[in-house]
Amino acid sequence: MKHFLLACFFPALLTAQDMQLTEQLGKTVLYDDIALSPDGARVAWVQSTAATISKQTYIRGTTGGAPAVPVNLATTGERKDSDLAWSPDSKSLAFFSNAGEKDQAQLWTVNADGSDPKNITHLKGYAARPRWSHDGTQIAFLYIEGAGGGGPLMAAPVTTGVIDTAIHNQRIAVLDIATGQLHQASPANLHIYDYDWSPDDKSFVTTAAPGPGDNNWWIAQIYTIDIAKGNATSIYKPSLQLAVPRWSPDGKSVAFIEGLMSDEGFHGGDLFTISADGQHLTNRTRDRKSSASSLFWQMPDRILFTEYVGGGSAISELTLANNSVRTIWKSAEGLYAFGNFPDFAVSKDGKFAAAVRSSFETPPEIWAGSIGEWRQLTSNNSGLSPTWGTAENLEWTNDGFNIQGWLLSPRQVESGKKYPMIVLIHGGPSSAVTPEWPASFGMSRAIIATLSSRGYYVLMPNPRGSYGQGEEFTRANVKDFGAGDLRDILAGVDAAIKKYPIDPARLGVTGWSYGGFMTMWTVTQTNGFHAAVAGAGIANWQSYYGQNLIDQWIRSIRLREEFSHSLH
Repeated sequence: MKHFLLACFFPALLTAQDMQLTEQLGKTVLYDDIALSPDGARVAWVQSTAATISKQTYIRGTTGGAPAVPVNLATTGERKDSDLAWSPDSKSLAFFSNAGEKDQAQLWTVNADGSDPKNITHLKGYAARPRWSHDGTQIAFLYIEGAGGGGPLMAAPVTTGVIDTAIHNQRIAVLDIATGQLHQASPANLHIYDYDWSPDDKSFVTTAAPGPGDNNWWIAQIYTIDIAKGNATSIYKPSLQLAVPRWSPDGKSVAFIEGLMSDEGFHGGDLFTISADGQHLTNRTRDRKSSASSLFWQMPDRILFTEYVGGGSAISELTLANNSVRTIWKSAEGLYAFGNFPDFAVSKDGKFAAAVRSSFETPPEIWAGSIGEWRQLTSNNSGLSPTWGTAENLEWTNDGFNIQGWLLSPRQVESGKKYPMIVLIHGGPSSAVTPEWPASFGMSRAIIATLSSRGYYVLMPNPRGSYGQGEEFTRANVKDFGAGDLRDILAGVDAAIKKYPIDPARLGVTGWSYGGFMTMWTVTQTNGFHAAVAGAGIANWQSYYGQNLIDQWIRSIRLREEFSHSLH
Protein backbone atom coordinates (compact mmCIF):
# COMPACT_ATOMS: atom_id res chain seq x y z
CA MET A 1 0.00 0.00 0.00
CA LYS A 2 2.81 2.40 0.84
CA HIS A 3 4.33 1.82 -2.59
CA PHE A 4 1.08 2.74 -4.32
CA LEU A 5 0.45 5.82 -2.21
CA LEU A 6 3.88 7.08 -3.12
CA ALA A 7 3.08 6.41 -6.77
CA CYS A 8 0.14 8.80 -6.46
CA PHE A 9 2.59 11.58 -5.65
CA PHE A 10 5.48 10.44 -7.87
CA PRO A 11 4.31 9.80 -11.46
CA ALA A 12 7.38 7.71 -12.28
CA LEU A 13 5.87 4.92 -10.19
CA LEU A 14 2.47 5.01 -11.92
CA THR A 15 1.28 1.96 -13.84
CA ALA A 16 0.00 2.03 -17.42
CA GLN A 17 -3.54 1.86 -16.02
CA ASP A 18 -2.89 4.88 -13.83
CA MET A 19 -1.37 6.81 -16.72
CA GLN A 20 -4.38 6.02 -18.89
CA LEU A 21 -6.72 7.32 -16.19
CA THR A 22 -4.65 10.47 -15.72
CA GLU A 23 -4.63 11.07 -19.46
CA GLN A 24 -8.41 10.66 -19.58
CA LEU A 25 -8.95 13.10 -16.72
CA GLY A 26 -6.53 15.51 -18.35
CA LYS A 27 -8.95 15.85 -21.27
CA THR A 28 -11.66 17.19 -18.97
CA VAL A 29 -12.82 20.64 -20.06
CA LEU A 30 -12.88 22.97 -17.06
CA TYR A 31 -14.94 26.13 -16.69
CA ASP A 32 -13.84 29.02 -14.45
CA ASP A 33 -14.79 32.62 -13.68
CA ILE A 34 -18.38 32.21 -14.85
CA ALA A 35 -20.18 35.53 -15.43
CA LEU A 36 -23.84 36.12 -16.27
CA SER A 37 -24.90 39.33 -18.01
CA PRO A 38 -27.18 41.51 -15.84
CA ASP A 39 -30.11 40.90 -18.19
CA GLY A 40 -29.54 37.13 -18.03
CA ALA A 41 -29.23 36.84 -21.81
CA ARG A 42 -25.61 35.73 -22.04
CA VAL A 43 -23.14 33.76 -19.97
CA ALA A 44 -19.37 33.95 -20.26
CA TRP A 45 -16.65 31.78 -18.79
CA VAL A 46 -12.96 30.93 -19.01
CA GLN A 47 -12.38 27.51 -20.56
CA SER A 48 -9.37 25.21 -20.34
CA THR A 49 -8.54 21.54 -19.95
CA ALA A 50 -7.25 19.87 -16.81
CA ALA A 51 -3.90 19.05 -18.43
CA THR A 52 -3.17 22.49 -19.91
CA ILE A 53 -2.62 25.99 -18.59
CA SER A 54 -4.08 27.89 -21.54
CA LYS A 55 -7.35 29.63 -20.61
CA GLN A 56 -9.67 31.30 -23.13
CA THR A 57 -12.89 33.27 -22.74
CA TYR A 58 -16.13 31.94 -24.27
CA ILE A 59 -19.57 33.57 -24.58
CA ARG A 60 -22.93 31.91 -25.18
CA GLY A 61 -26.59 32.90 -25.12
CA THR A 62 -28.61 31.40 -22.28
CA THR A 63 -31.47 30.53 -24.62
CA GLY A 64 -31.56 28.94 -28.05
CA GLY A 65 -29.15 26.43 -29.50
CA ALA A 66 -26.34 28.64 -30.78
CA PRO A 67 -22.91 27.29 -29.75
CA ALA A 68 -20.47 29.09 -27.48
CA VAL A 69 -18.21 31.62 -29.21
CA PRO A 70 -14.51 31.81 -28.30
CA VAL A 71 -13.19 35.33 -27.90
CA ASN A 72 -10.42 35.82 -30.46
CA LEU A 73 -7.81 38.37 -29.40
CA ALA A 74 -5.72 37.97 -32.59
CA THR A 75 -2.56 37.14 -30.67
CA THR A 76 -0.24 34.17 -30.64
CA GLY A 77 1.46 32.22 -27.89
CA GLU A 78 0.30 31.12 -24.48
CA ARG A 79 -2.83 32.87 -23.27
CA LYS A 80 -4.50 32.99 -19.88
CA ASP A 81 -7.77 34.89 -19.41
CA SER A 82 -9.41 35.53 -16.04
CA ASP A 83 -11.81 37.68 -14.01
CA LEU A 84 -14.78 38.22 -16.31
CA ALA A 85 -17.16 41.14 -15.64
CA TRP A 86 -20.21 42.31 -17.60
CA SER A 87 -21.07 45.96 -18.07
CA PRO A 88 -24.29 47.18 -16.39
CA ASP A 89 -26.08 47.42 -19.75
CA SER A 90 -25.04 43.85 -20.68
CA LYS A 91 -23.45 45.12 -23.93
CA SER A 92 -19.77 44.60 -23.08
CA LEU A 93 -17.58 42.12 -21.26
CA ALA A 94 -14.34 43.05 -19.52
CA PHE A 95 -11.64 40.57 -18.52
CA PHE A 96 -7.93 40.25 -17.93
CA SER A 97 -5.66 38.47 -20.38
CA ASN A 98 -1.94 38.12 -20.94
CA ALA A 99 -2.52 37.74 -24.68
CA GLY A 100 0.61 39.02 -26.41
CA GLU A 101 2.37 39.64 -23.07
CA LYS A 102 3.57 36.46 -21.41
CA ASP A 103 4.06 37.85 -17.91
CA GLN A 104 1.63 40.77 -17.83
CA ALA A 105 -2.17 40.76 -17.85
CA GLN A 106 -4.02 43.69 -19.39
CA LEU A 107 -7.69 44.63 -19.24
CA TRP A 108 -9.64 43.85 -22.39
CA THR A 109 -13.22 44.52 -23.46
CA VAL A 110 -15.34 42.84 -26.13
CA ASN A 111 -18.89 43.29 -27.33
CA ALA A 112 -21.54 40.97 -25.95
CA ASP A 113 -21.22 38.74 -29.02
CA GLY A 114 -17.43 38.48 -28.59
CA SER A 115 -16.58 40.93 -31.38
CA ASP A 116 -14.33 44.01 -31.45
CA PRO A 117 -11.77 43.09 -28.73
CA LYS A 118 -9.86 46.02 -27.28
CA ASN A 119 -6.88 46.20 -24.95
CA ILE A 120 -7.72 49.22 -22.80
CA THR A 121 -4.81 49.35 -20.33
CA HIS A 122 -1.01 49.45 -20.22
CA LEU A 123 -0.47 47.95 -16.78
CA LYS A 124 2.79 46.99 -15.12
CA GLY A 125 1.97 44.84 -12.13
CA TYR A 126 -0.58 42.39 -10.78
CA ALA A 127 -4.25 43.09 -11.53
CA ALA A 128 -7.49 41.22 -10.80
CA ARG A 129 -11.26 41.42 -10.13
CA PRO A 130 -12.53 44.13 -12.49
CA ARG A 131 -15.92 45.64 -11.62
CA TRP A 132 -17.86 48.22 -13.61
CA SER A 133 -19.31 51.32 -12.02
CA HIS A 134 -23.10 51.41 -12.01
CA ASP A 135 -23.15 54.15 -14.69
CA GLY A 136 -20.87 52.07 -16.92
CA THR A 137 -18.24 54.79 -17.40
CA GLN A 138 -15.50 53.35 -15.17
CA ILE A 139 -13.96 49.99 -14.35
CA ALA A 140 -12.26 49.39 -11.00
CA PHE A 141 -9.88 46.55 -10.26
CA LEU A 142 -7.36 45.40 -7.67
CA TYR A 143 -3.84 46.47 -8.64
CA ILE A 144 -0.34 46.02 -7.26
CA GLU A 145 1.64 48.43 -9.38
CA GLY A 146 5.14 47.24 -10.20
CA ALA A 147 4.79 43.94 -8.39
CA GLY A 148 3.52 40.43 -9.00
CA GLY A 149 0.53 38.89 -7.30
CA GLY A 150 0.78 36.37 -4.53
CA GLY A 151 -1.07 35.27 -1.47
CA PRO A 152 -0.49 32.94 1.47
CA LEU A 153 -0.95 29.92 -0.80
CA MET A 154 1.87 31.04 -3.11
CA ALA A 155 5.59 30.39 -2.64
CA ALA A 156 7.47 33.26 -0.99
CA PRO A 157 10.54 34.81 -2.65
CA VAL A 158 13.93 33.49 -1.66
CA THR A 159 15.29 35.25 1.44
CA THR A 160 18.32 37.37 0.54
CA GLY A 161 19.01 39.10 3.83
CA VAL A 162 18.12 42.47 2.31
CA ILE A 163 15.17 44.17 4.01
CA ASP A 164 12.58 45.39 1.52
CA THR A 165 11.08 48.46 3.15
CA ALA A 166 8.52 48.92 0.40
CA ILE A 167 5.32 47.00 1.09
CA HIS A 168 3.51 46.49 -2.20
CA ASN A 169 -0.08 46.84 -1.12
CA GLN A 170 -2.92 45.80 -3.38
CA ARG A 171 -4.99 48.88 -4.07
CA ILE A 172 -8.16 49.75 -5.99
CA ALA A 173 -7.39 51.31 -9.36
CA VAL A 174 -10.13 53.07 -11.31
CA LEU A 175 -10.04 53.35 -15.10
CA ASP A 176 -12.01 56.02 -16.92
CA ILE A 177 -13.07 54.15 -20.06
CA ALA A 178 -13.54 57.20 -22.28
CA THR A 179 -10.18 58.82 -21.56
CA GLY A 180 -8.09 55.80 -20.55
CA GLN A 181 -6.93 57.62 -17.44
CA LEU A 182 -6.09 55.40 -14.46
CA HIS A 183 -5.81 56.46 -10.84
CA GLN A 184 -5.39 54.71 -7.51
CA ALA A 185 -8.53 55.27 -5.45
CA SER A 186 -7.60 53.61 -2.15
CA PRO A 187 -4.96 54.69 0.39
CA ALA A 188 -1.41 53.46 -0.12
CA ASN A 189 -1.19 52.07 3.41
CA LEU A 190 -4.05 49.58 3.00
CA HIS A 191 -4.07 46.22 1.24
CA ILE A 192 -7.51 45.67 -0.32
CA TYR A 193 -8.79 42.08 -0.48
CA ASP A 194 -12.30 42.61 -1.85
CA TYR A 195 -14.51 45.58 -2.65
CA ASP A 196 -17.84 46.78 -4.05
CA TRP A 197 -18.98 50.01 -5.69
CA SER A 198 -21.61 52.01 -3.81
CA PRO A 199 -24.89 52.49 -5.76
CA ASP A 200 -24.00 56.17 -6.43
CA ASP A 201 -20.45 55.25 -7.58
CA LYS A 202 -18.95 57.68 -5.03
CA SER A 203 -17.41 55.20 -2.62
CA PHE A 204 -16.27 51.63 -2.10
CA VAL A 205 -16.82 49.19 0.70
CA THR A 206 -13.82 46.93 1.23
CA THR A 207 -12.18 44.32 3.36
CA ALA A 208 -8.69 45.64 4.01
CA ALA A 209 -5.74 45.70 6.38
CA PRO A 210 -2.35 47.42 6.58
CA GLY A 211 0.32 45.56 4.61
CA PRO A 212 1.83 43.10 4.16
CA GLY A 213 -1.33 41.74 2.62
CA ASP A 214 -0.37 38.06 2.57
CA ASN A 215 -0.09 38.07 6.34
CA ASN A 216 -2.78 40.45 7.49
CA TRP A 217 -5.91 39.08 5.82
CA TRP A 218 -6.70 37.34 9.10
CA ILE A 219 -7.06 40.73 10.84
CA ALA A 220 -8.78 42.62 8.02
CA GLN A 221 -11.55 45.13 8.82
CA ILE A 222 -14.39 46.60 6.79
CA TYR A 223 -13.61 50.06 5.43
CA THR A 224 -15.55 52.53 3.34
CA ILE A 225 -13.45 54.58 0.92
CA ASP A 226 -14.41 57.99 -0.41
CA ILE A 227 -13.31 57.80 -4.06
CA ALA A 228 -12.91 61.56 -4.55
CA LYS A 229 -10.87 62.07 -1.38
CA GLY A 230 -9.12 58.71 -1.29
CA ASN A 231 -9.52 58.35 2.48
CA ALA A 232 -10.67 55.16 4.24
CA THR A 233 -12.87 54.83 7.32
CA SER A 234 -13.10 51.62 9.31
CA ILE A 235 -16.72 50.77 10.08
CA TYR A 236 -16.20 47.31 11.58
CA LYS A 237 -13.40 45.49 13.37
CA PRO A 238 -14.37 41.82 13.50
CA SER A 239 -13.51 39.04 15.89
CA LEU A 240 -12.95 36.56 13.06
CA GLN A 241 -12.36 36.77 9.30
CA LEU A 242 -14.33 38.74 6.71
CA ALA A 243 -15.34 38.15 3.09
CA VAL A 244 -17.62 39.44 0.32
CA PRO A 245 -18.54 42.99 1.45
CA ARG A 246 -21.52 44.19 -0.61
CA TRP A 247 -23.61 47.38 -0.56
CA SER A 248 -27.36 47.36 -0.17
CA PRO A 249 -29.25 48.72 -3.21
CA ASP A 250 -29.99 51.97 -1.34
CA GLY A 251 -26.39 52.41 -0.16
CA LYS A 252 -27.39 52.63 3.50
CA SER A 253 -26.09 49.22 4.62
CA VAL A 254 -23.44 46.63 3.93
CA ALA A 255 -23.69 42.85 3.98
CA PHE A 256 -20.73 40.52 4.49
CA ILE A 257 -19.71 37.09 5.69
CA GLU A 258 -17.84 36.66 8.96
CA GLY A 259 -16.51 33.40 10.27
CA LEU A 260 -13.52 31.27 11.13
CA MET A 261 -11.76 31.08 7.75
CA SER A 262 -8.40 29.45 7.23
CA ASP A 263 -7.52 30.74 3.75
CA GLU A 264 -8.44 33.83 1.79
CA GLY A 265 -10.75 32.85 -1.04
CA PHE A 266 -12.29 29.86 0.74
CA HIS A 267 -15.20 31.61 2.44
CA GLY A 268 -17.60 30.33 5.04
CA GLY A 269 -19.42 31.78 8.03
CA ASP A 270 -22.48 33.72 9.12
CA LEU A 271 -24.20 36.40 7.03
CA PHE A 272 -24.14 39.86 8.65
CA THR A 273 -25.45 43.32 7.85
CA ILE A 274 -24.26 46.64 9.24
CA SER A 275 -25.23 50.24 8.51
CA ALA A 276 -22.80 52.25 6.41
CA ASP A 277 -21.79 54.29 9.47
CA GLY A 278 -20.83 51.17 11.42
CA GLN A 279 -23.98 50.93 13.53
CA HIS A 280 -26.65 48.24 13.86
CA LEU A 281 -24.54 45.14 13.38
CA THR A 282 -26.83 42.12 12.91
CA ASN A 283 -26.03 38.45 12.50
CA ARG A 284 -28.69 37.34 10.03
CA THR A 285 -27.98 33.60 10.16
CA ARG A 286 -27.11 33.02 13.81
CA ASP A 287 -27.22 29.33 14.79
CA ARG A 288 -28.04 28.29 11.20
CA LYS A 289 -26.57 24.83 10.53
CA SER A 290 -24.75 25.89 7.40
CA SER A 291 -21.91 28.16 6.27
CA ALA A 292 -22.65 31.09 3.95
CA SER A 293 -20.10 31.29 1.12
CA SER A 294 -21.27 34.16 -1.12
CA LEU A 295 -24.07 36.73 -1.35
CA PHE A 296 -25.99 38.90 -3.82
CA TRP A 297 -27.98 41.90 -2.58
CA GLN A 298 -30.11 42.85 -5.59
CA MET A 299 -33.49 43.50 -3.94
CA PRO A 300 -33.80 46.03 -1.06
CA ASP A 301 -35.52 43.59 1.30
CA ARG A 302 -33.86 40.32 0.24
CA ILE A 303 -30.38 38.85 0.02
CA LEU A 304 -29.64 35.81 -2.11
CA PHE A 305 -26.76 33.69 -0.82
CA THR A 306 -25.03 30.37 -1.37
CA GLU A 307 -24.08 28.16 1.53
CA TYR A 308 -22.36 24.94 2.43
CA VAL A 309 -24.86 22.51 3.91
CA GLY A 310 -23.30 19.30 5.21
CA GLY A 311 -21.21 17.98 2.33
CA GLY A 312 -23.22 19.81 -0.33
CA SER A 313 -24.51 23.30 -1.05
CA ALA A 314 -27.68 25.35 -1.28
CA ILE A 315 -29.00 28.60 -2.68
CA SER A 316 -31.15 30.46 -0.19
CA GLU A 317 -32.99 33.76 0.15
CA LEU A 318 -32.90 35.89 3.29
CA THR A 319 -35.84 38.19 4.01
CA LEU A 320 -34.43 41.06 6.07
CA ALA A 321 -37.67 42.13 7.74
CA ASN A 322 -37.87 38.98 9.87
CA ASN A 323 -34.53 37.20 9.25
CA SER A 324 -36.37 34.26 7.70
CA VAL A 325 -34.49 32.10 5.21
CA ARG A 326 -36.05 30.18 2.35
CA THR A 327 -33.98 27.49 0.67
CA ILE A 328 -34.55 27.70 -3.09
CA TRP A 329 -32.25 24.88 -4.20
CA LYS A 330 -30.19 22.27 -2.42
CA SER A 331 -27.92 19.57 -3.81
CA ALA A 332 -25.00 17.29 -3.06
CA GLU A 333 -22.62 19.39 -5.15
CA GLY A 334 -20.59 22.54 -4.66
CA LEU A 335 -21.46 26.08 -5.72
CA TYR A 336 -19.09 28.96 -5.09
CA ALA A 337 -19.75 32.45 -6.41
CA PHE A 338 -16.75 34.40 -5.13
CA GLY A 339 -13.23 33.56 -4.08
CA ASN A 340 -10.68 31.32 -5.75
CA PHE A 341 -13.01 29.23 -7.91
CA PRO A 342 -16.18 31.14 -8.85
CA ASP A 343 -18.68 28.85 -10.54
CA PHE A 344 -22.05 30.53 -9.91
CA ALA A 345 -23.54 33.86 -11.04
CA VAL A 346 -26.95 35.55 -11.02
CA SER A 347 -28.71 38.19 -13.10
CA LYS A 348 -29.42 41.69 -11.83
CA ASP A 349 -32.93 40.80 -10.67
CA GLY A 350 -31.69 37.63 -8.94
CA LYS A 351 -34.19 35.42 -10.79
CA PHE A 352 -31.85 33.89 -13.36
CA ALA A 353 -28.60 32.05 -12.68
CA ALA A 354 -25.73 30.27 -14.36
CA ALA A 355 -23.57 27.62 -12.76
CA VAL A 356 -20.82 25.10 -13.35
CA ARG A 357 -22.23 21.80 -12.15
CA SER A 358 -20.42 18.51 -11.58
CA SER A 359 -20.27 15.56 -9.20
CA PHE A 360 -18.08 12.55 -8.54
CA GLU A 361 -19.91 10.78 -11.38
CA THR A 362 -20.68 13.68 -13.77
CA PRO A 363 -18.05 15.89 -15.44
CA PRO A 364 -18.49 19.68 -15.32
CA GLU A 365 -20.76 21.57 -17.70
CA ILE A 366 -22.39 25.02 -17.81
CA TRP A 367 -26.06 25.26 -16.82
CA ALA A 368 -28.36 28.30 -16.84
CA GLY A 369 -31.97 29.24 -16.17
CA SER A 370 -34.25 30.10 -13.29
CA ILE A 371 -32.63 29.03 -10.03
CA GLY A 372 -33.10 25.32 -9.57
CA GLU A 373 -34.61 24.97 -13.05
CA TRP A 374 -31.42 25.14 -15.08
CA ARG A 375 -30.84 23.58 -18.45
CA GLN A 376 -27.49 22.34 -19.69
CA LEU A 377 -25.75 24.70 -22.13
CA THR A 378 -22.48 22.90 -22.87
CA SER A 379 -21.56 19.30 -23.59
CA ASN A 380 -17.79 19.40 -24.03
CA ASN A 381 -17.33 16.51 -21.58
CA SER A 382 -20.09 14.28 -22.93
CA GLY A 383 -17.56 11.66 -24.01
CA LEU A 384 -16.19 11.21 -20.49
CA SER A 385 -17.47 8.64 -18.04
CA PRO A 386 -16.15 7.61 -14.62
CA THR A 387 -13.78 4.67 -14.46
CA TRP A 388 -13.94 4.62 -10.69
CA GLY A 389 -16.56 3.63 -8.13
CA THR A 390 -19.62 5.40 -6.82
CA ALA A 391 -19.68 7.96 -4.02
CA GLU A 392 -22.06 7.70 -1.10
CA ASN A 393 -22.95 10.11 1.66
CA LEU A 394 -21.81 8.71 5.02
CA GLU A 395 -23.03 10.11 8.34
CA TRP A 396 -22.07 9.25 11.90
CA THR A 397 -22.03 10.77 15.38
CA ASN A 398 -19.18 11.49 17.77
CA ASP A 399 -18.85 13.56 20.96
CA GLY A 400 -22.36 14.89 20.43
CA PHE A 401 -21.65 16.06 16.87
CA ASN A 402 -23.30 14.82 13.70
CA ILE A 403 -20.45 14.23 11.25
CA GLN A 404 -20.66 13.81 7.50
CA GLY A 405 -18.28 12.59 4.85
CA TRP A 406 -18.09 11.09 1.38
CA LEU A 407 -17.07 7.48 0.75
CA LEU A 408 -15.92 6.53 -2.75
CA SER A 409 -16.04 2.80 -3.38
CA PRO A 410 -13.66 0.74 -5.50
CA ARG A 411 -14.57 0.49 -9.17
CA GLN A 412 -15.59 -3.12 -8.66
CA VAL A 413 -16.72 -4.62 -5.37
CA GLU A 414 -16.93 -8.41 -5.29
CA SER A 415 -19.15 -10.23 -2.83
CA GLY A 416 -17.28 -11.82 0.05
CA LYS A 417 -14.13 -9.78 -0.49
CA LYS A 418 -12.73 -7.00 1.72
CA TYR A 419 -10.88 -3.97 0.44
CA PRO A 420 -8.29 -1.49 1.75
CA MET A 421 -9.32 2.09 2.51
CA ILE A 422 -7.50 5.44 2.34
CA VAL A 423 -8.67 8.36 4.48
CA LEU A 424 -8.18 11.66 2.63
CA ILE A 425 -8.29 14.62 5.06
CA HIS A 426 -9.06 18.03 3.59
CA GLY A 427 -7.02 21.18 4.21
CA GLY A 428 -8.09 24.29 6.05
CA PRO A 429 -9.26 23.20 8.54
CA SER A 430 -12.06 25.65 7.62
CA SER A 431 -13.14 24.01 4.37
CA ALA A 432 -15.37 21.18 3.21
CA VAL A 433 -15.33 18.26 0.80
CA THR A 434 -18.16 18.53 -1.71
CA PRO A 435 -18.75 16.28 -4.74
CA GLU A 436 -16.95 17.23 -7.92
CA TRP A 437 -15.40 15.56 -10.92
CA PRO A 438 -11.84 14.62 -9.85
CA ALA A 439 -9.89 16.67 -12.37
CA SER A 440 -9.42 20.08 -10.74
CA PHE A 441 -6.68 21.75 -8.69
CA GLY A 442 -3.99 20.95 -11.23
CA MET A 443 -5.06 17.29 -11.35
CA SER A 444 -4.31 16.77 -7.65
CA ARG A 445 -7.86 15.48 -7.19
CA ALA A 446 -7.03 12.64 -9.59
CA ILE A 447 -5.69 10.70 -6.60
CA ILE A 448 -9.32 10.03 -5.60
CA ALA A 449 -10.15 8.40 -8.93
CA THR A 450 -6.83 6.58 -9.09
CA LEU A 451 -7.24 4.98 -5.68
CA SER A 452 -10.79 3.93 -6.43
CA SER A 453 -9.88 2.43 -9.79
CA ARG A 454 -7.08 0.49 -8.05
CA GLY A 455 -9.48 -1.17 -5.63
CA TYR A 456 -9.47 1.18 -2.63
CA TYR A 457 -12.28 2.75 -0.70
CA VAL A 458 -11.62 6.47 -0.17
CA LEU A 459 -13.11 8.21 2.89
CA MET A 460 -13.29 12.01 2.68
CA PRO A 461 -14.58 13.24 6.06
CA ASN A 462 -15.85 16.68 7.08
CA PRO A 463 -14.97 16.60 10.81
CA ARG A 464 -15.40 19.42 13.32
CA GLY A 465 -13.62 22.51 12.03
CA SER A 466 -15.23 22.08 8.61
CA TYR A 467 -17.84 24.25 6.90
CA GLY A 468 -21.40 23.07 6.45
CA GLN A 469 -22.88 22.82 9.94
CA GLY A 470 -22.69 26.34 11.31
CA GLU A 471 -20.11 28.45 13.08
CA GLU A 472 -20.18 26.48 16.34
CA PHE A 473 -19.13 23.38 14.42
CA THR A 474 -16.44 25.25 12.45
CA ARG A 475 -14.99 26.68 15.67
CA ALA A 476 -15.16 23.36 17.53
CA ASN A 477 -11.47 22.56 17.04
CA VAL A 478 -10.15 25.97 18.16
CA LYS A 479 -7.19 25.30 20.50
CA ASP A 480 -7.83 21.61 19.88
CA PHE A 481 -6.11 20.86 16.56
CA GLY A 482 -5.75 17.14 15.97
CA ALA A 483 -7.76 16.04 19.01
CA GLY A 484 -11.50 16.27 18.52
CA ASP A 485 -11.27 16.29 14.73
CA LEU A 486 -9.15 13.14 14.78
CA ARG A 487 -11.72 11.46 17.02
CA ASP A 488 -14.38 12.43 14.49
CA ILE A 489 -12.32 10.95 11.66
CA LEU A 490 -11.60 7.71 13.52
CA ALA A 491 -15.29 7.37 14.33
CA GLY A 492 -15.96 7.78 10.61
CA VAL A 493 -13.48 5.01 9.84
CA ASP A 494 -15.34 2.75 12.26
CA ALA A 495 -18.67 3.67 10.67
CA ALA A 496 -17.35 2.88 7.20
CA ILE A 497 -15.88 -0.46 8.30
CA LYS A 498 -19.16 -1.40 9.98
CA LYS A 499 -21.22 -0.70 6.87
CA TYR A 500 -18.92 -1.63 3.96
CA PRO A 501 -16.52 -4.51 3.16
CA ILE A 502 -13.39 -2.72 4.34
CA ASP A 503 -10.36 -4.51 5.78
CA PRO A 504 -9.41 -2.76 9.06
CA ALA A 505 -5.88 -4.17 8.74
CA ARG A 506 -5.29 -2.27 5.48
CA LEU A 507 -5.88 1.41 6.19
CA GLY A 508 -3.93 4.41 4.92
CA VAL A 509 -4.18 8.14 5.52
CA THR A 510 -3.17 11.15 3.44
CA GLY A 511 -3.85 14.88 3.15
CA TRP A 512 -2.46 18.24 2.10
CA SER A 513 -1.83 21.41 4.15
CA TYR A 514 -3.94 21.03 7.31
CA GLY A 515 -4.66 17.55 6.00
CA GLY A 516 -0.89 17.01 5.87
CA PHE A 517 -0.60 18.08 9.51
CA MET A 518 -3.46 15.75 10.43
CA THR A 519 -1.77 12.89 8.57
CA MET A 520 1.46 13.33 10.53
CA TRP A 521 -0.46 13.80 13.78
CA THR A 522 -2.64 10.75 13.16
CA VAL A 523 0.23 8.28 12.92
CA THR A 524 1.57 9.53 16.28
CA GLN A 525 -1.79 8.90 17.96
CA THR A 526 -2.85 5.51 16.61
CA ASN A 527 -1.29 2.43 15.05
CA GLY A 528 -4.41 1.80 13.00
CA PHE A 529 -2.94 3.12 9.77
CA HIS A 530 -0.21 1.21 7.93
CA ALA A 531 0.69 3.85 5.35
CA ALA A 532 0.70 7.63 5.37
CA VAL A 533 1.57 10.36 2.85
CA ALA A 534 1.60 13.95 4.17
CA GLY A 535 1.76 16.96 1.88
CA ALA A 536 2.69 20.51 2.95
CA GLY A 537 1.78 19.88 6.57
CA ILE A 538 2.92 21.51 9.79
CA ALA A 539 5.53 19.34 11.51
CA ASN A 540 7.03 21.91 13.88
CA TRP A 541 4.79 24.70 15.18
CA GLN A 542 7.70 26.86 16.35
CA SER A 543 9.47 26.93 12.99
CA TYR A 544 6.12 27.30 11.25
CA TYR A 545 5.31 30.41 13.26
CA GLY A 546 8.76 31.90 12.82
CA GLN A 547 9.34 31.25 9.14
CA ASN A 548 6.09 30.99 7.20
CA LEU A 549 5.40 34.74 6.77
CA ILE A 550 1.72 34.36 7.79
CA ASP A 551 2.10 34.44 11.57
CA GLN A 552 -1.16 36.41 11.87
CA TRP A 553 -2.96 33.13 11.17
CA ILE A 554 -1.39 31.69 14.32
CA ARG A 555 -2.18 34.83 16.31
CA SER A 556 -5.77 34.80 15.15
CA ILE A 557 -6.10 31.18 16.31
CA ARG A 558 -4.86 32.20 19.75
CA LEU A 559 -7.26 35.13 19.97
CA ARG A 560 -10.31 33.60 18.34
CA GLU A 561 -11.60 31.88 21.45
CA GLU A 562 -11.22 35.06 23.50
CA PHE A 563 -13.10 37.14 20.92
CA SER A 564 -15.60 34.57 19.68
CA HIS A 565 -18.48 35.80 21.84
CA SER A 566 -17.49 39.44 22.34
CA LEU A 567 -19.51 40.90 19.48
CA HIS A 568 -22.03 38.20 18.71
